[in-house]
Amino acid sequence: MGGSSQETVRLVQRQDYQFTMAFGGDAPDWLADEPPPLGQGAGPSPVQLLAAAVGNCLSDSLLFALRKFKQAPEPIRCDVQAEVGRNSEGRLRVLGMRVGLHLGVAGDALQHLDRVLAQFEDFCTVTQSVGAAIPITVRVLDVNGVVLK
Repeated sequence: MGGSSQETVRLVQRQDYQFTMAFGGDAPDWLADEPPPLGQGAGPSPVQLLAAAVGNCLSDSLLFALRKFKQAPEPIRCDVQAEVGRNSEGRLRVLGMRVGLHLGVAGDALQHLDRVLAQFEDFCTVTQSVGAAIPITVRVLDVNGVVLK
């Protein structure tokens, strides 16, 4: 693939379902674990990590798009709910995700907001990739709880 790059993460088992995740460079290692009864819940689960990746990518995309127009929406907060249930074969799957992005300012204080809201999701690498297999709904609200998208 032309212009592609690779990201590598190394996971090393500590004990049972606990794995240390090493991201390389100066990034700190993380501990992942399954929740009880399988694991001890000593770190985020794989589903939580997936939800965090989607939320982080959308937050970054929204911030980047607004800053491109020299807008300051900070602080941004993002809540991601991942619905886990059984598929038709009875296996646990992430069935869908609901994302709420909350701006730290009133929507009417931001210029070019309609344009940003119409396209920021298209530039989110992780969400667009995951969204090909898992339905993801995204809402954007301002600091006053007004639904902007």
